[in-house]
Amino acid sequence: MAETFRIGLTGLNAATSDLSVTANNIANANTTGFKYSRAEFSDIFSNSALGQATRRTVGSGVQLAAVTQQFKQGNINATGNPLDIAIDGEGFFKIQAENGTISYTRAGTFGVDSDGYVVTSTGSKLQGFPADVDGNIVVGAAQSMLLQTADIQPRQTSDVEFGINLDAAANAIDSSITPFDPTDPKTYNYTTSATIYDSLGGSHTLSTYFVKNPLSGTSGNTQSDWTVYGTLDGVYQVPTDPAQPVSASNPLIPAINFDPTAASPSGSMNLTFDDHGLLDQSVVSQLTARDISIQVQAVEGVLGKPTSATEPLQLSLDFLTATQFGGQSSTNNLVQDGYASGTLVGVNVSDSGIMFGRYTNGQSKVLGQVALFNFRNVQGLSPVGDTAWAETSSSGQAISGPPGSARLGMIRGGALEGSNVEMSDQLVNMIQAQRNFQANAQVIQTADQLTQTLLQIR
Repeated sequence: MAETFRIGLTGLNAATSDLSVTANNIANANTTGFKYSRAEFSDIFSNSALGQATRRTVGSGVQLAAVTQQFKQGNINATGNPLDIAIDGEGFFKIQAENGTISYTRAGTFGVDSDGYVVTSTGSKLQGFPADVDGNIVVGAAQSMLLQTADIQPRQTSDVEFGINLDAAANAIDSSITPFDPTDPKTYNYTTSATIYDSLGGSHTLSTYFVKNPLSGTSGNTQSDWTVYGTLDGVYQVPTDPAQPVSASNPLIPAINFDPTAASPSGSMNLTFDDHGLLDQSVVSQLTARDISIQVQAVEGVLGKPTSATEPLQLSLDFLTATQFGGQSSTNNLVQDGYASGTLVGVNVSDSGIMFGRYTNGQSKVLGQVALFNFRNVQGLSPVGDTAWAETSSSGQAISGPPGSARLGMIRGGALEGSNVEMSDQLVNMIQAQRNFQANAQVIQTADQLTQTLLQIR
């Protein structure tokens, strides 16, 4: 009879453990990155004197064999916070505590500390792959992710692409009679402007003016010729020596030299179109971008705004897509490759885990890449609290890689992975644990009644 009491007691202990596991799952139903646990049981058999259970051996009850966590994917919920990161698929984030302890987590609630490191709410640093100065990811040993908060350096404009159409029906202007004057709209047919940047990130307005020339040559000429002029910040001409006043020995020269290889500065260039409105392919200079030089220091001196930017400002003007069709002259596309300095204002994380810094100048820069880690046996990981796990000999060593590689999942920026607890399942488990407890308690009560009957025998 005593054996029956012990068996019933093991059943009570098992039901209590089952209920405790269920209670822990329910308590963490809203914990980010939490993985529910499952209580697993095994029976107990006492061996005979020969070391084996016989056909007449009665079991000795039940025992808790293990509590295993189920790493099923949780729901991914958008938060709008750019440093909230969810893993869609397999893998873990690697984090390092201040004391150097390494752990792994699925909870992607990250922020930035005072030193610029990406950290969890407990101060552990997220591990990832750094980026070099050119924005290339250096895949190797993962490091604590540090966001470079310094201003992004300016970039001098080196190329300006003009996607323009010049009106084929525009009236020709004879510059020998009506010389070009940027302040007089009657001396040119069309103008367009682009903002360009010098070596210090200073912005300037580059204005180009287009003058349609009268047809020349013999009867039947089908070519149409346009002259292109330019100004920088409204300045067309500057003194040869900006430090000296204009004189016969210090004449005015074009602020923009359209032919830096020539002995004397050229203040214009020509575009020639064929009878289909396309650039004349026979004019070799039109098949490549035109290199020009701009006396930026002289221009700023004229305007009373001295600068120490590189002199001259050298860049290329690309008119390869220019056309001359019917209809008003227009600018369809105007692109330049320079920008001013910028301050970091935000961070975005791509699906591949690459962190991009967003700057006030509209540019973005690769700051690093989140690394993911996986294990041969995730069930072998040891829970350490704060929704994190530690590597063990049973789990095997962590295998790192960029998101999306091997069996690793993808990254979802601005989102968090919720708990994978299914509340309805846990409520059913709770009812089952309660019934198991009641049934085992009834076994003990019945055994007690039988014992009392024996004691009452006279």
